[in-house]
Amino acid sequence: MPRFPLIPTIIASLAVALMIGLGIWQIERRGEKLAAIQRYAANFGKPEMAFPRLPVGDAYLFRRASAFCLQVVGWQSQGGRATDGSNGYRHLAQCRTGAEGPVLLVDMGVAADPKFQPVWKGGKVTGTITHAPDHRPMLAGLFDSEPRHLMLISETAAPGLQPTAKPDLSSVPNNHLSYAVQWFLFALVASVIYVLALKWRQKPKQAEPNQETSDQ
Repeated sequence: MPRFPLIPTIIASLAVALMIGLGIWQIERRGEKLAAIQRYAANFGKPEMAFPRLPVGDAYLFRRASAFCLQVVGWQSQGGRATDGSNGYRHLAQCRTGAEGPVLLVDMGVAADPKFQPVWKGGKVTGTITHAPDHRPMLAGLFDSEPRHLMLISETAAPGLQPTAKPDLSSVPNNHLSYAVQWFLFALVASVIYVLALKWRQKPKQAEPNQETSDQ
């Protein structure tokens, strides 16, 4: 009787269980994301607020807010889209808002020329709250409990720039159901492959025919 491979079976079972668990987690995440999108949609109609100085999570995404930039201490540039639909490079001002505290990031508009140097000294800014650029790896972002930093997209562009397009709900992906289906399929495929491998391993090998030799 063929010996049943205990350790490989345990490892394979744990891997399948992990895949199923990840699929269930993605379904739970889908429900959370749907509720979050409803909150974001409600933020569009809420009154203007002061921009939060500390990371507070995503509760205020897409809400109109204002802040005061005491001094621009630096600039960042990355791809973006203007309100007229043209693509270019949006310029993010790093602002000092007080003697202490984190730097405020303000999107001051889009330029077609990547080498454009904005001229803006600061002042009061009114716009829409959105996520600041996040350079963490995707997996690190999924399991990191620290809230993502926020920034302000200014309604009024700096001289020489076009206003950046306001963020909308389409920028909030909700692909968790497709991720869940993928994990469940991975679990099914892995199970089928392992069962077939066991059957192939336990299949008795056919004996090779004896070759008779005769001396002539």
